[in-house]
Amino acid sequence: MLTYLQGVILGILQGVTELFPISSLGHSAIVPRLLGWDIDQKSPFFLMFLVATHFATAIVLALFFLKDWIRILKGFFRTIVDRDVLKVNADGRLAWLLIVGTIPAGLVGFVFRHFIGDHLLSGIFPEVFLTLNGFLLFGAELLRRKAPAKSESDSDARISRMTWWQGFKVGLMQVLALMPGFSRTGSTIAGSLVVGLSHEDSVRFSFLLSTPIIAAAGALEIPKLIASGNASMIGVSVAGGLSAAVFSYLSVKFLTGYFKSETRTLAPFAIYCIAAGAASLIYYLR
Repeated sequence: MLTYLQGVILGILQGVTELFPISSLGHSAIVPRLLGWDIDQKSPFFLMFLVATHFATAIVLALFFLKDWIRILKGFFRTIVDRDVLKVNADGRLAWLLIVGTIPAGLVGFVFRHFIGDHLLSGIFPEVFLTLNGFLLFGAELLRRKAPAKSESDSDARISRMTWWQGFKVGLMQVLALMPGFSRTGSTIAGSLVVGLSHEDSVRFSFLLSTPIIAAAGALEIPKLIASGNASMIGVSVAGGLSAAVFSYLSVKFLTGYFKSETRTLAPFAIYCIAAGAASLIYYLR
């Protein structure tokens, strides 16, 4: 069972690592082992706690981009009313790109969520995947296409120029994040860079794309946590969720500003993932 202090620490950890391209699920699996916490990471309550902290992050993202989501939803409903998905404004097209990009991870996550929780949160998987996440970030920088000149001042207008196939490929990259150690933010930024978005637009698309999938996972698991009637676990989850929300806000605020500079890359995060993953793996195998 998690204590309140452990819940708050894991909430802070999740709030930072979910939005930074360094994997929240990987850190949630690795850090308790490094700290010597006696936690059953395969326990349904631990998994529900993680989902609760992720759900808090999804709420923060939704509120942070609330005006944008209102525009995007209005654009989506205009496409329904006009019965025209192809010839739409930037907001409507972006809405459909987000739907297309959400489908791969949504389907795979729904089918394999129990397998991932039962088999991939233990052993050396998180350490190995975290290390590979670093190489993925480096690879994205090497393979990235040069972003086109900013002919539009609005980021969403630039993102909406992606093709449907490009949006689907970015969504496929998000599937990697189902494995603890691969980052949802990192994988979608990597995919976005490879199809030709800038770092700034890739981060924005990543945050918009991750909101529905995280919120959907929370919508499935939060009722189970409440129905369990475990007052202590519910309390710990609330404490963890609140700390995750605070640090999620600080993280998204920092990252959206950090990548506005065209000189900023994923290299620092890649180096961290490789170093932290390798060091944790050595420690685990010692």
